[in-house]
Amino acid sequence: MKKIFSLLLALLLVAGMAVPAYADVNQSRAVIGADLSDEQVEAVYGMFGIRRGEAIELKMTNAEERTYLEGYVDNSLIGTRSISCVYVELLPAGSGMSVTTSNINWCTGEMYISALATAGITDASIVVAAPFEVSGTAALSGVYKAYEDMTGKKLDDLAKLVSTQELTITGELAAEIGSMDSTAIVNELKMMLDVTQTMSDDEIRAEIREIASRYNVNLTNTQVEQLLTLCRSLEGLDAESLKARVQDVQNTLQKVSDAKTKVVGFVQGVKKVVESVSGFFDKIKDIMARF
Repeated sequence: MKKIFSLLLALLLVAGMAVPAYADVNQSRAVIGADLSDEQVEAVYGMFGIRRGEAIELKMTNAEERTYLEGYVDNSLIGTRSISCVYVELLPAGSGMSVTTSNINWCTGEMYISALATAGITDASIVVAAPFEVSGTAALSGVYKAYEDMTGKKLDDLAKLVSTQELTITGELAAEIGSMDSTAIVNELKMMLDVTQTMSDDEIRAEIREIASRYNVNLTNTQVEQLLTLCRSLEGLDAESLKARVQDVQNTLQKVSDAKTKVVGFVQGVKKVVESVSGFFDKIKDIMARF
């Protein structure tokens, strides 16, 4: 059922966001984990939906991943090999961002969208994949590499580090309260950065709890402290620019939420049909058993 749900959600997102076909090789990159075998690489390209050679290919090493992950992500999630892969295609301005995943068991599409916006990435179609299940935390560094290679512009180093911090904290929160709520809470904090800069830590803690209450979420003291730390890190970025990107993200996340709602409704409908058909054949069996 989980695989069916993921497939249906991906189909709805693709249909709803009208992601264009992979066409311009100069506007797309495939970043492949350096520790994959040739067979695993081919499998990942299948998840990308393209053939090898249809996008410029870059390699990502574990050492490169650690540049952004160490100090923010537990070593058990980083590992010692580079496994996560990404396909990134730049889209026309105003297109927004879409992220789909395959074999990623810790990070969700909405978490990636939110964190990548913090790093300064917009208007892109992204696929995160691995030949077997991994956390997906290292995928951000692959997206950074692809984006900088395509645009020729270096993303702000602080923004990339804060983006990684955000993904980690959002991921830990998601395990307790769900990815949509955790992402929404973080994005509301981003929208008030120009205010938090003049607030005390206790005032921000109170604001964090107030925001969480609007989602019917009760945060632990540890979770509040994590969000406070993230909030202070975000204050080092350009508040107005970040708020503009967050607004775009909010629109994208609403589409994701709507798509999930449609999938849930569809799955429930299918379940009822299956139960109805099953009940029909059970009645037939009962009738036949009387003869």
